Amino acid sequence: MTAMVLTKGLRKVYRVGKERVVALADINLEIFSGEICCIVGQSGSGKSTLLNMLAGLEKPTKGGVFVAGEKVSAMDENRLAIFRQENLGFVFQSYNLLPQLTAAENVALPLMFAGMSRKERLSAAKRELKHMGLADRAGHKPMEMSGGQQQRVGIARAFIAKPKVIFADEPTGNLDTHTTKQVLSVMLAQAEKYGITFVMVTHEPELADCGDRIVTLLDGRVVGNELQNDEVKRKRREALFAEVST
Repeated sequence: MTAMVLTKGLRKVYRVGKERVVALADINLEIFSGEICCIVGQSGSGKSTLLNMLAGLEKPTKGGVFVAGEKVSAMDENRLAIFRQENLGFVFQSYNLLPQLTAAENVALPLMFAGMSRKERLSAAKRELKHMGLADRAGHKPMEMSGGQQQRVGIARAFIAKPKVIFADEPTGNLDTHTTKQVLSVMLAQAEKYGITFVMVTHEPELADCGDRIVTLLDGRVVGNELQNDEVKRKRREALFAEVST
């Protein structure tokens, strides 16, 4: 089986004054197509740095990052921008919605680069918002929605172009417990439905337990790479879906 996301000898070193801080050290990782991979670890363990490397948002000091067979760590910014548009989606902790645009307009943004007309984009965005339970919020601006609603708009935006991989950095970090479970259930369902590889950084064990693979970092190194038992994972997801539907 070919890995959708692959790292080889990945290393990242930052210079802070005269100090050298090793954020990632010799990371070798494989995440396969359609997997839901959760990256966990204590604060400062290198979780967000690793996610940024995988998404091509930062360059490694050493080693390589490959996504969908392409070496993203070797791409220049122009090639990276095109690659992200064609292959990647992002869900951010802070939502990153444009305040002057409606929910539908925010969701439709990734389709602009595909050459789709405004009418087609908005129609597709409204369908995606309906899947998220936000059909009645399509014309609302971010400040007119709750945090959970804004995050679901962000999820809809990430999924609308059906990318090969979606990266999520603490996507439920600003949400209460019930809304967190609602948002997680939506992301899992959408990723499974479209066969999208979903890579999420989280500090919440309950969220990580729903993943196919759990990668644990400590001091910039992988200290755990566990592939979850299918039956255990299924029961956890069923329990999650049942809880948020009541």
